[in-house]
Amino acid sequence: MNICDLAPAYIRAISPYQPGKPISELAREMGMDEQSIIKLASNENPLGTSPMALNAMSRALGEVSLYPDGSGFELKAALSERHGVTSDQIVLGNGSNDVLELAARVFLKPGASTVYSQHAFAVYPLVTKAVGGIGISVPARNYGHDLDAMLDAVAPETRIVFIANPNNPTGTLLPADDVLRFLERVSPDVLVVLDEAYNEYLPPALKGDSIAWLKQFPNLLITRTFSKAYGMAGVRVGFGLAHPDVAGLMNRVRQPFNVNNIGLAGAAAALQDEEFVKRSYALNQAGMLQIVTGLRQMGIEYIPSYGNFLSFRVQGDVKAVNESLLRQGVIVRPISIYEMPEHLRVTVGLEPENEKFLKSLAIALETAGGAAADTIPEMTARFRQVASEGSA
Repeated sequence: MNICDLAPAYIRAISPYQPGKPISELAREMGMDEQSIIKLASNENPLGTSPMALNAMSRALGEVSLYPDGSGFELKAALSERHGVTSDQIVLGNGSNDVLELAARVFLKPGASTVYSQHAFAVYPLVTKAVGGIGISVPARNYGHDLDAMLDAVAPETRIVFIANPNNPTGTLLPADDVLRFLERVSPDVLVVLDEAYNEYLPPALKGDSIAWLKQFPNLLITRTFSKAYGMAGVRVGFGLAHPDVAGLMNRVRQPFNVNNIGLAGAAAALQDEEFVKRSYALNQAGMLQIVTGLRQMGIEYIPSYGNFLSFRVQGDVKAVNESLLRQGVIVRPISIYEMPEHLRVTVGLEPENEKFLKSLAIALETAGGAAADTIPEMTARFRQVASEGSA
């Protein structure tokens, strides 16, 4: 017998998570200069990293021979001050994905189920299957969560409901009042995981006071990350906020040093860098307008997004369009694994990166029998006019 045959069947059935293609990999495959390639596939911050975080991480390099503070005292203190919670309500993670996995390890067992939306983050079914749980995918409504249908899908054996708001990869947003009503209606013995990885990209008027809900709902877990707006994807720091009893259980199974010294120092400093987050938000708003304007000029259908990315529908050979983009040094994200085989997802980048993407997409579509590349000059001029009017 092969030793691998002894692993549980639910482990052997898992398809590994496929991240966005790295720049170095495309450079090797195509024989290209890395400097000529732009990566708009993984929803990273095009501004880079918070300068305050960079300074703190540089200082922390002198302590990499030492184990991290397993309790994350300083980062928890900073999070407590920022969000008005106590330190015993906080779970630190090696990225917010780690927090999602901790929730699954604590509240699921073989045969227990989770509920999540079609087109929602791929990690939800992955962490469910990893512990032998059963994932219930509820058909989406207009590419977003259908909360009424998700509530109906909750079964006696359901232990977790995952809600991504905004959702990745579709960028859809649920009104805060709708989420609150869901919390009021769902059984209190079901953990509701509210994944707010893209919260910093929301306009202030659309941000719900979800953290205040923790006082009312002990079955609520909120997850957030430093990977997006703070630009710290490479050091992997996320966190969860929950009732102390829920956080306490999750901290029992958390690896004692799951966040390293550099990440702890950088995240605590990043929380103080409000100016960087404001710049990231403003850049994303402008870049989203640039990309949306370009797609409209080319007659391309897209899903309005509240994140730092946009999913758009390709009429034609999606694989050929993506391959053409890669040959032009533009990396976007195919999302067929999300049951969206006709869509690609692009991260909002810097203005020149967005322009290169749009020009390259026009060429790719023309090659595949789609839009013509001669729409680009008109499209770019229109964007600049709109941007100028918006700043006047």
